[in-house]
Amino acid sequence: MQTIETANIPVEQLDALEQYALTSAGPELRDVLLSLSRCVRDGAEFAVIDGAPVLTPNQAAERLGMSRTHLYKLLDRGEIVSHRVGRDRRIRLSDLIDFETQRQSDNRELAERFANQQKTRSGAIDELAELL
Repeated sequence: MQTIETANIPVEQLDALEQYALTSAGPELRDVLLSLSRCVRDGAEFAVIDGAPVLTPNQAAERLGMSRTHLYKLLDRGEIVSHRVGRDRRIRLSDLIDFETQRQSDNRELAERFANQQKTRSGAIDELAELL
């Protein structure tokens, strides 16, 4: 694991990064860059980690911000890949990151659908109002 120092990054460069994220990056990269910028502004340090480490269900649930019970439901349904070590389960960090990425993508898609649904509903109401 390698730690990346962020304290010496000038504010102007963070502003430029955010501007790029908002104007030129796709939605996935935009989210990453804006999160990165926000964390650097808050004084966070970053660590580059190898995707091979494994986590216990407790560690994975804590990382995802959910209960261990809910995590086990996801493991049982196969939504998160795990393997057994004796009677215990282990989750590769790379598999957990894949799940987090997919979940964020699904949440973003759902939010866009709801936003478009409201636009469609408003448009239909406006058309009906014009007819009356």
